Amino acid sequence: MRNRYSAIVQRDGKWFVAFCSEVPEANGQGKTREECLQNLAAAIELVLDYRREQGAAHAPRGAEQTSVLV
Repeated sequence: MRNRYSAIVQRDGKWFVAFCSEVPEANGQGKTREECLQNLAAAIELVLDYRREQGAAHAPRGAEQTSVLV
């Protein structure tokens, strides 16, 4: 499953830095714009995986975990 997220990218000296407005905890940086966006994508994936794990770990006993396609 693939989703599209916003990437706000700017140059900071010799680096590119980016963040995702939908996943504020996810940030990326790189020496090139492409590297920055790849690092941001990896950060988004890590944050969402962590949230998914935490949600499952704190779900009420007997609750069903399933998925929904967006």
